[in-house]
Order: sequence, then C-alpha cells, then structure tokens
Amino acid sequence: MHSKKLLALCCVAATSAYSSAALAADVVIGVPNWPSVQATAHVLKVAMEDKLGLEVELRDGSNTAVFKGMDAGSIHVHPEAWLPNLNHLKRQFVDGKKSIKMHPSGAVGTQAMCVTKATAERTGISELKELKNSDMAKNFDSDGDGKGEVWIGAEGWGSTPIERIRARSYGYDASMTLKVMDETAALSEVDKAVKEDKNIVFFCYTPHHMFAAHELVVLKEPAYDATKWVIVQPSPTPGWLEKSSAGVAWDTAILNVSYAASLEADQPKAAAMLSKVSLDTDTLTAMTYALAVEKQKPAEFAAKWVEENKETVESWFQ
Repeated sequence: MHSKKLLALCCVAATSAYSSAALAADVVIGVPNWPSVQATAHVLKVAMEDKLGLEVELRDGSNTAVFKGMDAGSIHVHPEAWLPNLNHLKRQFVDGKKSIKMHPSGAVGTQAMCVTKATAERTGISELKELKNSDMAKNFDSDGDGKGEVWIGAEGWGSTPIERIRARSYGYDASMTLKVMDETAALSEVDKAVKEDKNIVFFCYTPHHMFAAHELVVLKEPAYDATKWVIVQPSPTPGWLEKSSAGVAWDTAILNVSYAASLEADQPKAAAMLSKVSLDTDTLTAMTYALAVEKQKPAEFAAKWVEENKETVESWFQ
C-alpha cells in the first residue's frame, strides 16, 4: 500500500514538474532596482511579445543575481548593465566564460554626488572633498551624532561599493555616515529635505528623473584619471577597501543590453533583436520621469511607448 502511495506521489510530482517546465517563459528578463532599467525591461517585454509572439517574464534581482542567472540559463536578459560599474561581472562572464553577450544601447550615464541648490547656497559647499571637513559635515547631521549623513546608493548596485571607496579616498568616510538604502526611500528623504529647507547630500546619476524633479548641484571633483581609479571588488578579496582608490570623478558610463549567449540558439530572433536595441539617454530620462514622477503603471506605459515609437521598435527587428 505504501509503495502505491509513493508511486502516486511520484507521478503527481513528475506531472507537476512537467507542467512547470511546459509553462516556463520563453524569455526571462532580469530587473534590478532602479527606475530606467525597470522602464527598459517592460518595453523589451512588450516588444518581444508583440513582434515575436514570445512569452516573456520579468524577474527582480540584483546585478550579480541577474548575471549569474544569465550564466546559468535561468535568466536571459539584463536590460541595462552599467560599465564601469559592472566591469568585474563583465570580466567574469562576458570576457572569461563568454556565457553572456553585451551590446551598448547608445545611452550614456553620469555618476556623482549632488546637493540641492538651496543646500549649496546655505552651506557654501561646491566640492566633494569639502565633506571631510568636520565643520562642513555637521551641516548634514540630521540625528545629532556629530557626523553628517550621505546616501551612497542601494544594496546590490555596482556603484555602491565604489562610492564607499571614493568616500575613503576623499576622506569623508570619517566625517560622514555612509547610508546604503533603497532608492525610493532615499529620494523620499530628498523630497522631504527640499520641503523642510534642510541640507542633504546624496549619490546622483543620469539618466534619471531626479534632475527634473529638483534643482541639483553636482559637487566638483578632479577629472577622471584611469591611473587613480583602482577598484577591488568586496568579495572574495580580503582588505578590498584598503587596496582600492578612487579620489577622482567617475568616467562616463556606458549602458549595455546584455543577454545569455545561449539565447542565440534557443531564441535566435530574440537575441538578434536585443543586439539592435537602441535607447538614448534623453529617452531613458523621459521613461523614468513617466514611471517615477507621473506614477504611470509600467506595463501600461510600455505598451503605449511601443505603440507611439513604432519606427524605433521596428528597427530592432530588421
């Protein structure tokens, strides 16, 4: 009797597994946690479903999780991989294992530290290195502990450990508390500071709607110098922070559509399309504004965008 029950359970399990496999999406797009990549992911989903008749799934995940998923075949696409932020993942999977392909989307990004215009006027700050001065840092002390606070990015972003390196290189890691938190919460703090006429300093980047939402001042830094930009990733190297240095401005970032090399065999039309996707910086900024400020629903926005930009979308499939 027990053997019959076991056999029945095995059959049910096998049937369930078969059904799950049968219902698996044709293409899985990884979606990290910043606005422009979320907008791009939804647009790619709509385009592939409309033009290729594929079933496309969106799956949240950090940059590392998405790259590892593409390497393993459980995820197929990263819509917006930033370089140099993700150079370590590029070296491992694109250059080394060759399990992932990268295609520059045509968009470029900038990364820096910003204050609101009112903050700059009240404090007189103009250069990033000024944050190492304890008297300047106190202008950004909201909790009374004698140190200022600065948002350096979200967990899982390629830029976040680099901003930790930059804080140490400039010397403000001693005078400022380095806050790592979700972007939505961080930008809510910016909104609150603006409304309450309080000082705030934070990581800023383009393409992004934050520059349209507020008057921001980018803190000045020495120009990017490759010889002074030494980045050792946090894992697995012990002492990575001490071995790193980045006391200059960021280099211009290149945004790349990336996809699993296996997609070229499994879904060749999708792979070919991804290798032709082009979205410039202004387009991505407008997309993020629509989602983050106007609060448009991502799926509805993407369907409308694809319909209104037929010529652009068609060029991806030619």
